[in-house]
Amino acid sequence: MRNVFLNPELEVKFQKDGYVRVPFISKEEVEELKQLFFDSLPSSGGQITAGETGVQNSNAITYDFTFIDKNPDYKRKVFDIITKRFKVATDAILDNYKPIIANYIRKQTETGEVPLHQNWAFANERKCSTISIWCPLVDSTVENGTLQVVPGSHKRFGEVRGPMVPWELDAIKKEIIERHLIPLETTAGECVILDDSIVHYSAVNKTNDLRLAIQLICIPAEMPSWHYNMDSSVSSNEVNILEVDVDFYFEFNPWKKPENFRKVKTIPYLHRAINEQEFMDRLNRPGFDTEKKTGFFAKIKELLKD
Repeated sequence: MRNVFLNPELEVKFQKDGYVRVPFISKEEVEELKQLFFDSLPSSGGQITAGETGVQNSNAITYDFTFIDKNPDYKRKVFDIITKRFKVATDAILDNYKPIIANYIRKQTETGEVPLHQNWAFANERKCSTISIWCPLVDSTVENGTLQVVPGSHKRFGEVRGPMVPWELDAIKKEIIERHLIPLETTAGECVILDDSIVHYSAVNKTNDLRLAIQLICIPAEMPSWHYNMDSSVSSNEVNILEVDVDFYFEFNPWKKPENFRKVKTIPYLHRAINEQEFMDRLNRPGFDTEKKTGFFAKIKELLKD
């Protein structure tokens, strides 16, 4: 498994817990990035609504991420703003990673819940960890909806993850939120660097102030970026692995069938919801990246055959 960090102590903590919290940018940089958010906002095309997802009976979208803005040029502008100003810090901490997605995350009063989830898989996670750098631009607290995680849940669940792929933890989201999360209260300019496969959540902003944060998703510089897509109109037992690039995400509607891509391969997929006891048991087992390379897919093929 390839290293994420240049610092061996950070690497050990990250591999154990699935996240680390570190000082990241200065107060001056925080203020600059806040101002650039407001300066760039007039270019926004507005968030994709539930009715525009292309998915029947979609739930209301409760979060405000640049990534689901309708204007690709605005997404490019935000990507350039964030990557330019994060580069010195990321180069000093990470072991040769490249950015692929950048978000401003805005929580206005009484809004902004991000449902329990794992981030999508953005590369071959048996060979590497892809990471999200989450950096609040105001002090992030329980009251204003800070990031919450299940420590050690990375590489334990949902190896095949994409916007249209069913999630094995869907049936127990309420139980996980109530009993298994820890909040990561973080001061402005600090960051949490988390494995994209860690189980995490954030609640509604209960304060009268805007809670603004940045997310930057990065993958190893030498790795191709993968996107997992299930087309249920064709088969609910197969997932296509697509090789994509940064431009793919600028133009992308997460809920619609991707276009203009190179298909790496199609893999078998069998959805199975797990209960809370199995969830807790798997937290104490090795991650899927420690299994034999063919182990997961061999099991799926056997189940499908049966």
